[in-house]
Amino acid sequence: MDLSHLPAKPHAVCVPCPAQGHINPLLKLAKLLHSKGFHITFVNTELVHQRLLKSRGPDSLKSLPSFRFEVIPDGIPPSDSDSDALPDGLTICDSTSKHCLAPFRDLLFKLNNSSNMPPLTCIVSDSVMGFTRTAAEEFGLPDVVFWTASACSLLAYVQYPGLLQRGLIPLRDASYLTNGYLDKVIDWIPSMQGLRLRDFPTFIRTTDLEDFWVKFSVQMMERVQGAYAIVINTFEELDHDILCALSAIYPPIYAIGPLQLLSNQIDDNRLELFGSNLWKEDSKCLKWLDTKEPKSVLYVNFGSFTVMTPEQFFEFYWGLANSNQNFLWIVRPDLVTGDSGVNPPEFSLATKDRGLLASWCPQEQVLSHPSIGGFLTHSGWNSTLESITAGVPMICWPFYADQQTNCWSCCNKWEIGMEINNDVKSNELEILVRELLVGEKGKEMKRKAMVWKRRAEEASSQVNLLAMINQVLSSSTINK
Repeated sequence: MDLSHLPAKPHAVCVPCPAQGHINPLLKLAKLLHSKGFHITFVNTELVHQRLLKSRGPDSLKSLPSFRFEVIPDGIPPSDSDSDALPDGLTICDSTSKHCLAPFRDLLFKLNNSSNMPPLTCIVSDSVMGFTRTAAEEFGLPDVVFWTASACSLLAYVQYPGLLQRGLIPLRDASYLTNGYLDKVIDWIPSMQGLRLRDFPTFIRTTDLEDFWVKFSVQMMERVQGAYAIVINTFEELDHDILCALSAIYPPIYAIGPLQLLSNQIDDNRLELFGSNLWKEDSKCLKWLDTKEPKSVLYVNFGSFTVMTPEQFFEFYWGLANSNQNFLWIVRPDLVTGDSGVNPPEFSLATKDRGLLASWCPQEQVLSHPSIGGFLTHSGWNSTLESITAGVPMICWPFYADQQTNCWSCCNKWEIGMEINNDVKSNELEILVRELLVGEKGKEMKRKAMVWKRRAEEASSQVNLLAMINQVLSSSTINK
């Protein structure tokens, strides 16, 4: 795209939510905008800034003249322990909504009056960082919302006001979590026939009308509705019917994904220095995978927020061990609650040469490794789309938020996933692992996963990216 006709280089300010699964895709989108001629200011909060320096080293956030990093406070107190645990989602969303607007406003003023960079063109921010909309309005800038979750979860969130009006939420009492009520099918959502209440983002599972997440979700939808444009990390072939339904409700929506594939096409080695992992990567797992047969390893990773009890951990481990299949399991330092040890000696004996536990890894490289035959996942959207991009079928154990909806789509719409009960039992997992890696159903799922992989590679998302840029630049030129 030739931007030389513009009076100044366009300048996008990108603001991710300070959480692993939100930073990753927005950094990729920022790199894409940079490759199309934008000056980029990428705004991390203090929490993420310190974590990146710790995990990637003091040189990891050095700026380029046209791709700069800035930091604003987020109100989250520093951890008082040596733990690598991150704050939970409620703490992050509550604190950023209360503490980030004023420093972000000051940053925009500084950027817009700097002689070392072009004037601001637009703000591209995570959908949960609602304070950026207020700032965008004050500065007269287009507010582009980046929806980091899935398109199907956005359509599910849209239904929250309807669920409230019909009295379906909040739940009458805690018994409704277990008495079968959540199996009720919601039949008014286009393109999501058969969706049950339990398949909605989990914030409906409350008995309190004033619950933080219910109110936050409704406010988030209002913010999305008022956006100048919406970007979703997906591709038309995967979510065509969902995107059509959303387009009847929302401002212009651009399916720009898979961002992983698009960002891999960028020909600028300087940007490779900019990473986003908040934990140090353990590269030995790639060498271990090199020793395994093709499609013979189950990759296990429950993301950056999922936590489980020691009992659940043991069920997972013995299910994996008793399956007699190879597995690579990423075990974050804060994955298991409590202080119980999670790797007693009998584990190593039971899975010698078949199982490897690692602390963190370069997931995109792992999923694309020839030895990976399946993915046991929490169904976070980044993990789901990366698995689709790699042609890898899934066993889904959703934890919270949009992960239930992603799981439903994998298992019911795209037919590349199998769900495991939330109350995981080792014997059930053992059966699913064998079915996925060596069973007939697993073979069919792999075939369908490869079809989606090819469709992802053939997606026309570059066209949508250019269309979004043209819309933003057109608005910016008119406003000036």
